[in-house]
Amino acid sequence: MSNDNFFIAQIGRTIGLWGDLKFHLHTDFPEQFKVGQTYKSDRGELTISDINHKRGTIRFRGYESVDSAKKLTNAKLYTNEAQTKENCELDEGQYFWFDVIGCSVKQDDEVLGVVEDIQRMAETDYLSVKTDTVLVEAGLSKHFLLPYIERYIIKVDTEEKIVYTKDAKDILEAS
Repeated sequence: MSNDNFFIAQIGRTIGLWGDLKFHLHTDFPEQFKVGQTYKSDRGELTISDINHKRGTIRFRGYESVDSAKKLTNAKLYTNEAQTKENCELDEGQYFWFDVIGCSVKQDDEVLGVVEDIQRMAETDYLSVKTDTVLVEAGLSKHFLLPYIERYIIKVDTEEKIVYTKDAKDILEAS
């Protein structure tokens, strides 16, 4: 798998007699899964023939029997940036993780570091920030976790690739 594919769901065990499979989401956008949509998987391309979000089940074209569906147990589904942007509606102030990763983290005019990853713990997302070399040389931690909440995040500019913060340096200094 190349780096521009994102893991978004995992297929579980079969349920019932018609090839329904348990469906485990790894995305904030369940609405992207619709009948007729095709996704890459580690078992080849799969096209959704039926989905029940309430029951958490999914069925794929060509796998409509229990025996054929069993071949998909534990399969992983992937998508890419273009497909994600096409299929997912963002609300005001929401961003895709892949647009935030790589952004500089600034407080006032000082660059604190670069977002390397995003981790979700409980209900909160944390930006995993690689601290700027100048600050590391000044004795600060090489990495810090910045909660992605209003208390610390002023705004995100995905065009300029900058996350504007307040009080984030306090977290860095305490790390």
